[in-house]
Amino acid sequence: MQQFPYIFFLGIGGIGMSALARWFKANGHSVSGYDKTETPLTQALEAEGIAVHYTDEVANIPAAVRDNKAQTLVVLTPAIPADSREWAWLREHDYDIRKRSQVLGVLTQGRPTIAVAGTHGKTTTSSMVAHLLHHAGIDTGAFLGGIAVNLGSNLLLPKSSDAPVVVEADEYDRSFLTLHPDVAIVTSTDADHLDIYGTKEALVESFCQFVAQLKPGGTLLLNHTADARVAAAAPAGTRVLRYGLTAAQGSDLFAGTITPEGHQFKFDLHGPQGVVAGLQLAVPGFHNVENMLAAAAVAQAYGVEENALRTAVAAYRGVKRRFEFIVTGPDKVYVDDYAHHPREIEAFLRSLRALYPAKKLRVIFQPHLFTRTRDFAEGFSQSLSLADEVVLLAIYPARELPLPGVTSDMLLEQITAPQKSIQTKAEVLANAAQQADFEVLATVGAGDIDTLVPELKAILTR
Repeated sequence: MQQFPYIFFLGIGGIGMSALARWFKANGHSVSGYDKTETPLTQALEAEGIAVHYTDEVANIPAAVRDNKAQTLVVLTPAIPADSREWAWLREHDYDIRKRSQVLGVLTQGRPTIAVAGTHGKTTTSSMVAHLLHHAGIDTGAFLGGIAVNLGSNLLLPKSSDAPVVVEADEYDRSFLTLHPDVAIVTSTDADHLDIYGTKEALVESFCQFVAQLKPGGTLLLNHTADARVAAAAPAGTRVLRYGLTAAQGSDLFAGTITPEGHQFKFDLHGPQGVVAGLQLAVPGFHNVENMLAAAAVAQAYGVEENALRTAVAAYRGVKRRFEFIVTGPDKVYVDDYAHHPREIEAFLRSLRALYPAKKLRVIFQPHLFTRTRDFAEGFSQSLSLADEVVLLAIYPARELPLPGVTSDMLLEQITAPQKSIQTKAEVLANAAQQADFEVLATVGAGDIDTLVPELKAILTR
């Protein structure tokens, strides 16, 4: 990558793209980019000295990029629409254009790589691995799909060229097939991204291809829910460990005596290296206990001793928008979460119920993608029905155009919660103040529902 002093990002505000932008900036490259919307993340990039523009016009591409084609690398996110003017111009002028996943594959070549894959749980688990190693004093790099609270960033820069690098291995568009890890974690193989794969069978096959790319003598940590064919695809000599909450799930790694206490979950780690008792996880959720089991096993493999592991787990503070407590008052609790798949929503709401079993729960959910809403409508409705009241926003389209008949109404019809409605963002804010007959509030979704968070916080704290 040293042959490219200029790096231009199409979609620089994406969470994975911004981590790469920060890496290139820290390594002395001139970095700039386009994104459709100004966000706190793009503002942070600008504050760090990265030029960002928000109008898709060729004239906005920096002069240094336009004048130095041979020395410029263009990094592309799949979220950029096909009719992008800047992308078209860069293609016409024969720039070196690579997908984010291709660049990540190049950057991790020759480095010990810990890749975390799965249709959900990737961001939290990869941030846990990076945190445990970093907290224990092990030189570590990380490209994360969220803002880790402990780091205040989605990037952890290694000090040496042989330091392990933790990466989020994204199955969307088969991006993770650019990686050849030493350690792989697969958190789930549930059906998702059927707009890309068509069938779950094709998705599972892609995970098999990813696992088959483990380096000789590598390690695979596989969630107990993952398809058994994934384990079978691992190269000969791979160490395979299954993990889950209980030994009854056939797990080599499991938790013992899980106890919710306040906002913490206490548990014991049972694994091939024995028992580590009394772990305290400040980020609640049974699914987060499961994620931490895999992360802790990786930390142990890299030599983190029991006491250091116990201290590091207790110090972990999570990822922004993953079971993030916004308000914890005596009358009202407000939690924000990125969940956008039925299984994620179910895990989140069951854990929230475990913390507040007798309190009325209002959930505000923004469906993400028309295809995902269509493909998993029944699952969404079932998982959301765990709440006492469900408020649906309109579907967030992201990269997609509307599909006939696919709206939030198709979820509302099947939801069995005692109260349910479809509201605009303005109505959500008005009703948070005027119809405050709830004790626990949750905003859930992967779109732009997070723009409601500061306003809801202000309403509830008033």
